[in-house]
Amino acid sequence: MDSIVGFFSGLSSLGVSVVMPIVLTIIGCLFGCGFGKSLKAGLTVGIGFIGLNLVINQLMGTDLAGAVTAMVQRFGLSLSVIDVGWPAASAIAMGSVVGTIIIPLGLLVNIVMLVTNTTQTADVDIWNYWHFAFTGALVAIVTNSVALGICAAIINEVVVLIIGDVTAPLVEESLGLPGVSIPHGFAGAYAPIAWVMDKIIDRIPGLSKVNINVESMQKKFGVFGDPILLGSIIGLVIGILAGYGFLPGKDTPSFLATAVYMGAVMVLIPKMAALLMEGLLPISDAASNFISEHFQNRGKIYIGLDSAVGTGHPVTLTMALILVPFCIALSFVLPGNKVMPLADLACIPYMLVLVTPIVHQNGFRGILCGIVVLAVGLYIATDLSPLITQAAHDVNFDMGGAAAISSICDGANPLTWVIVRLGQLGGGLGLLVPGAGVIALALWNRKRIIAEAEEMHEEAAEATNGTPSN
Repeated sequence: MDSIVGFFSGLSSLGVSVVMPIVLTIIGCLFGCGFGKSLKAGLTVGIGFIGLNLVINQLMGTDLAGAVTAMVQRFGLSLSVIDVGWPAASAIAMGSVVGTIIIPLGLLVNIVMLVTNTTQTADVDIWNYWHFAFTGALVAIVTNSVALGICAAIINEVVVLIIGDVTAPLVEESLGLPGVSIPHGFAGAYAPIAWVMDKIIDRIPGLSKVNINVESMQKKFGVFGDPILLGSIIGLVIGILAGYGFLPGKDTPSFLATAVYMGAVMVLIPKMAALLMEGLLPISDAASNFISEHFQNRGKIYIGLDSAVGTGHPVTLTMALILVPFCIALSFVLPGNKVMPLADLACIPYMLVLVTPIVHQNGFRGILCGIVVLAVGLYIATDLSPLITQAAHDVNFDMGGAAAISSICDGANPLTWVIVRLGQLGGGLGLLVPGAGVIALALWNRKRIIAEAEEMHEEAAEATNGTPSN
């Protein structure tokens, strides 16, 4: 077991841009795609991730966060819990005892679910298993039991895989990603909330007719409706509120630079996302062909990927840039909130990746959903901050002098919060509730998958016999 854990820990430490080409090359070869074609596809995906990380981490995570920090200092605002960002949260999670075994454990759970037909997703995004480890690490603290922490991580994974299955057709239709699902621990947690809010809005007269369509907005407002102009305007406002001048200061950029940085986000992220899609298509096609030839009792099999593949959608990006100042404003005005959103402002696009297809690209509904989940998320991040701070101390994580830390990703994650707080009840007995829930959910998913497979095979048979399908 030590050797297995060591191997996967070492593989994970290479980073997603190296791990994904290796994993996708192996998968492509197994599905009969050929070594050369698989290697090229894997490298294309790895390069796409490098580009996305450069854009998001630098332009949003550094430049935008710096402007927000300056704005906070300028207006004398004080919040006691620091948002340290997902890199810190993932390091804390993977440094925990649960984190040391999460990759082989997560792969085993995924394989068992594939074999038993309780999921359609082959989740190759092994780096993002840290989301499951994060939940498990916090449950291990509240229950004082690593075993219960491991159970919590498994519960989290099963829920997220099934969410990935159910949303995959919407992802294919809305984001143009055939054969891909997004079993992402952060993005997936907001899918049920978006679905409920979408259904509620459908039943509210007047509100149900409101739509903010990015494409129609571009036509209506001309050049000023273009995403690059929208991003630049938002960046300009943030730069001015931060107190930046027309000319750069000794330690500050010009507010014009902030405007250009945010405009660049709107251009570069879609281009990097397109590169990811280019690399994924050959693997996706080979996987679909392999499954249809060798497994007659299964529906489609999806390749599970990081939610980064969907961040380039124009509606997602537009909503994210609009919600950044909303998030900052909410942190100031919500009574009882203690979290100052900083590093994870760059994660807001990831939060919205599954919201966009669920609300059918309706920007108005997506923004409403975003405001709700951010408001609730700040309270969740405040509530979990003592546990996250303790988890950081347990793995000797350097908090940079901060007394208390949290994050939007995954500190504001509602699925994580539910599992942690249920796990706290009765010394861990509360985990029986989500445990029973995921078993029922898995059985329901199996029934759905088998029905889908039967329908697909009937349609294929009718097409072969020349009989029109219903």
